[in-house]
Amino acid sequence: MSEKASEKPYIPAESNLPEFTFKALFLGLVMAVVLGAANAYLGLRAGQTVSASFPAAVIAIAAFRIMRGNVLEQNIARTAASVGEALVAGAIFTIPAFVIANVGGERVWTDFNYWETSFILLIGGVLGVMFIVILRRTLTVDAGLPFPESRACTEIVKAGQHGETGAKYVFGTLGFGMLLQIFKADNGLKLFRESISGIITLPQSIIHHFSGNRTPMGDVTHSGVVPWATFAISPALIGVGYVIGPQLATINFVGGMLAWLVLIPLILFINPELSTQLTLDGQAAPLSDVINSVWYNHVRPIAVGAMLVAAVKTLWGLRDSLAAAFKGALKKGSAVAQPSRLEQDLDLRMILGVTILLAIPMAVLYYYFSQSVVGAVVSAIVMLLLGFLLSAVGGYLVGLVGGSNQPISGLTLSTLIIAALLMVFFGVKGIHGVGAVLGVAAVVCCACAISGDMIQDLKIGQLLGGTPRRMEIAEIISVVVVSFVLVFPIIALHKSNILGGGIGIGDKALPAPQAGLMAQLAVGIVGGEMPWGLILFGAFLALALIMIKAPAPMLIAVGMYLPFETTFAIFIGGVIKWFADRLVARKSVNKDANERAENTGILLASGFIAGESLTGVLLAVLVLVVKDFESLTSLLFGVSQFEFVEAWGGNLLGLLAFAAIAWVLIVIPLQKTKA
Repeated sequence: MSEKASEKPYIPAESNLPEFTFKALFLGLVMAVVLGAANAYLGLRAGQTVSASFPAAVIAIAAFRIMRGNVLEQNIARTAASVGEALVAGAIFTIPAFVIANVGGERVWTDFNYWETSFILLIGGVLGVMFIVILRRTLTVDAGLPFPESRACTEIVKAGQHGETGAKYVFGTLGFGMLLQIFKADNGLKLFRESISGIITLPQSIIHHFSGNRTPMGDVTHSGVVPWATFAISPALIGVGYVIGPQLATINFVGGMLAWLVLIPLILFINPELSTQLTLDGQAAPLSDVINSVWYNHVRPIAVGAMLVAAVKTLWGLRDSLAAAFKGALKKGSAVAQPSRLEQDLDLRMILGVTILLAIPMAVLYYYFSQSVVGAVVSAIVMLLLGFLLSAVGGYLVGLVGGSNQPISGLTLSTLIIAALLMVFFGVKGIHGVGAVLGVAAVVCCACAISGDMIQDLKIGQLLGGTPRRMEIAEIISVVVVSFVLVFPIIALHKSNILGGGIGIGDKALPAPQAGLMAQLAVGIVGGEMPWGLILFGAFLALALIMIKAPAPMLIAVGMYLPFETTFAIFIGGVIKWFADRLVARKSVNKDANERAENTGILLASGFIAGESLTGVLLAVLVLVVKDFESLTSLLFGVSQFEFVEAWGGNLLGLLAFAAIAWVLIVIPLQKTKA
């Protein structure tokens, strides 16, 4: 399902419909603040955010039916709205690290600094927009990427217009996806578990070690384990796998298998004493926690190393398109014909100038952190170069697997590692070195988050017939507003936790896992405690994959970085798509019937993706606005959880839910092949 340059947009280029209107921009800004605040809680609590593109699209459709607006105004509103979720992801994955990081009992920040935080979000966000304007055509057309979530969101918008056929499929599965999310979310009315997991203990093995001349050196007893988990019964993840297709879903799953079925068991097998070396509350740590720690502290750094090499390979593959983009940016306007409305971007020479100018205030902020002129200049240069590189790679990954699965924290870790190495090389150490490293990581993280969001929006706009230039302006305005507003809910969550007896962000109730890892790595690298071997192993792994011409090494690394049940669910979605395609092929239908089945399946999967995303945001809003809200189960029935959820009853309901998802995605498209 590669993109073709000749694909006809929903609204033709000759159209003069109102687009960049006040009501569209105002609605988008309001949604950006609301959805961003809700996702701030989700990210700090669970380390995840919910894509705002789908909820924003659905809300815009409903709002403009009341306000009498058109599809292009909806497109502008959705573009501005999605900034909230994207920028708050960049914030919560990095900014809390300034408070969490501890160097010899000294912290970079003792509290959240409003102005510093706002400027980091502002500069990172605007840079993200600047970078992606340069890359727009390269990624949305030349790279030939599937853009699963962009296409899904486009179908949502098209189905919501008056007289558009297929709306019943989109909104039917949207409602079904919402219902399933309520029934499986911890803060919903939980009836079944999204996934179950366990551990298989392998038989004891005695390894007889000997020297090169066969002289015995000793025996070591190993007791290995293999963790297992079922795929997540997630309408959104299964829908993503269905949209991207079996090939990409399988490549992603290979990374998950490599991490969870090879590397983690291998590490535990080679070090049989690890489970006794780790303790929790004075007792031997549970094996499940040991396994999770191995994945988090051993396997994910290997994945980051693989991402670093795969990122260079990905960018090298796009070198011709990137060169053409820069060449076009430097052309004199008088020598270039006026492009179609659908090809109008912000002036690229101005983009390059703004990008360079933004480095100046950032260098000043880096001097504030590092107290070193050399450190500030080096940090600013690293920020610009890595920001562009990883924004390109992040946008590429959004085109492959969608914005919800973009490994922003992995890309940011790559930045942090390189920045920390340079700080150590130039002698900027201690608390000042950690502050500078986190400052670089924070800006790049915000840039990557906005770049991924923007390229997804631009692809939707391309399919709908929106004007890129107007979308880019809407995105910049939204970045400015959100940068100075969304710091408040983060500060509020921090302070309310302290008032409740906690330690603020970093507490068990608000663990901010990504930011905690950033702080740990920054302190470790500057202090000389970074496990460089793991990064190197990952780099060699990616190099080996490239040498044998393995498909999409970056996607394999992403699979290693994600939880197993996540990659498994995407894979299952791909398998369902493969099975549905085989059934359609066996019927030997004509081209029109085949296209009807294909389009119906995309509509159904789109509804599933939107339904779960929208409900995730709504449940987060309930947590924020309802006092002492824990879950719908507790609110309605006064119990924290139904007893049958952890027993066979919950598992049976989960199987029935999956069967229903599979039936919808296979049988309904098959029925559309009939005349």
